[in-house]
Amino acid sequence: MHQPPVLLENSTAVYEHYLRHRQNRLRALATHAVMGYRFRPRVTFDEGARGQLQQLLRSKQPAIFALNHLSQNDPHAVAAMAWCSPLRPLIGRVRMLAKDELFDDPEQRRKIDMMGGIPVFRGKDHGIRAVNAAGQQMMDVCARRLTRGDYLALFPEGTCNTVDPARVQAVGSGIGHIAFRAAKLGAPPALVCIGISYGERLDPSIEPTKEEVRSASFHFRRPVLELPSRPIEIARFARTELQSAVDGAVKSY
Repeated sequence: MHQPPVLLENSTAVYEHYLRHRQNRLRALATHAVMGYRFRPRVTFDEGARGQLQQLLRSKQPAIFALNHLSQNDPHAVAAMAWCSPLRPLIGRVRMLAKDELFDDPEQRRKIDMMGGIPVFRGKDHGIRAVNAAGQQMMDVCARRLTRGDYLALFPEGTCNTVDPARVQAVGSGIGHIAFRAAKLGAPPALVCIGISYGERLDPSIEPTKEEVRSASFHFRRPVLELPSRPIEIARFARTELQSAVDGAVKSY
């Protein structure tokens, strides 16, 4: 399949491509297995959350997995967590949002594509007005993929938290619009919030060490099967749920 360059002025072709793109599931499984071997994440759950998560996955209901964002190394730790948790059967079927600059290098793009990446053109990089149309296309692609049996993982804060890792930053309305559009298409998604912690760090603006990343703590909230009706309400709700998940991750580190 031809790969269009990931450029803002080329966004229509980009999102047409990622609406159809399929991961190499065997490679995705192998990569997650390697991450699971190299890393040793702690994975904990709210009371009853593990069973409810397993039941959700058996039900085939679409789901959005929302995580807080602490480091450029988060994707590696998340891959290890997926291998070491009830999410393992979903590997190769989860799409994840990633900033467009990560798709510049061909080799890096190959890896991100294999992991299910969908590019995001961020307002902080290109300007809010400039990315509006591309943002609408991205949200439509995510919603349509949810209707096709894929899952979606994202960092709704949109950028790394370099201020206070224990407090969730502002959450944009994107997660709400994606969930809202999927529901309009007949596939209302569940929401599963997962908190990440690398322990208490003196300076959050400095990337965590390899050892801190290897021993990351993840905490699952119970799945929420029915979300509020409006995008902004979904976003606010997601932030509250994500904060509770982060509290659990910090506590269990």
